[in-house]
Amino acid sequence: MKKWLWRILAVIFVGVFLFLLLSGKKDKAPLKQVKVVRGTISEKALAVGTIEPEKEIKVKSIIPGIVQEVLFKVGDKVKAGDTLFKISPNPTPVEYVETRRAIEVAQVTLSKLQADRQRNLKLFEQSLISQSEMDGVESAYDDASLRHKIALERLELMEKGRIRMANRDIDSTVKSPTTGMVLSQSTFQGDPVVPLTNYQPGTELCSLADMGKLLFKGTVDEIDVGKIRIGMAADIQIGALPDSRFMGNVERIFPKAKKEGNATLFDIEILVPEAADRQLRAGYSATATITVRSKENILTLPERLVLFENGKKFVEVKKGEAVEKKEVQTGLSDGLNIEITEGLGEDEMVVERPPRVIK
Repeated sequence: MKKWLWRILAVIFVGVFLFLLLSGKKDKAPLKQVKVVRGTISEKALAVGTIEPEKEIKVKSIIPGIVQEVLFKVGDKVKAGDTLFKISPNPTPVEYVETRRAIEVAQVTLSKLQADRQRNLKLFEQSLISQSEMDGVESAYDDASLRHKIALERLELMEKGRIRMANRDIDSTVKSPTTGMVLSQSTFQGDPVVPLTNYQPGTELCSLADMGKLLFKGTVDEIDVGKIRIGMAADIQIGALPDSRFMGNVERIFPKAKKEGNATLFDIEILVPEAADRQLRAGYSATATITVRSKENILTLPERLVLFENGKKFVEVKKGEAVEKKEVQTGLSDGLNIEITEGLGEDEMVVERPPRVIK
């Protein structure tokens, strides 16, 4: 019995010894170290927005009526002066009657003045009226003749949609005001058209833009806007074209902020260079990374290794088997790496503690 007791005690002793030995080795596992190296750090600002044409023109008609024919398709390239729509006049009954009556009134007035002119012409030939009196009669007759002609032309335009005057064809068509691409169509065949006047905005027919001149239009946070300057380089990435990157330059920074939720944002525009090999489309979602400042060939270290205590910055370094804190001075940061300006030299090693396990 005594013999078995000693055996059990021996096994327990060996187990405790092995446990302590392994625990000690675990505690003395070597700490990971990171080397201070030379590299480049760039401070950047991020803008989120879309790709838009520099100038988008809303095409409207100055002629009322009904869309008779559409002579394009969305996406077509058109030149200035190309016909886009043919508008068929659609006067109301009241407008038609008023135009007819205006012709009749103008005809009555013209007939009366024509008779007066003939009568006064005979008197003038007999030297019974002066030259000034005759000139007044001629002027009144010419004015009435012009008003009668205007009434006739208005009726012709109302009925046929076209007239010819002064060797020029005037018709009820809508032509392209510029060279570009048709981005959208708002009015279709058979739709009524309200004209653009001083008192009403008119019906939007379609929109045009020169797709060779594009802008990134987005917003930046108020924290970053003070660092950005006109002309700064920007790396534009388009969500629909993940393999393509475009370098642009800041074109405009808006002076007034706007609120979106709890954020204060500023609008920004970046000129996008023409992409010969890729077709950019209006409305693409995009992000622009603007390089605010950059430093090359500087000492860098992962920012996560820098400790902050009482307003000072420290890193941990090994001295023999011990780990000590060493004060450092830092400079530019890009959020991942940070510049070391004082306290460490090139190739010096800094301790990286393992991440804490959250229980």
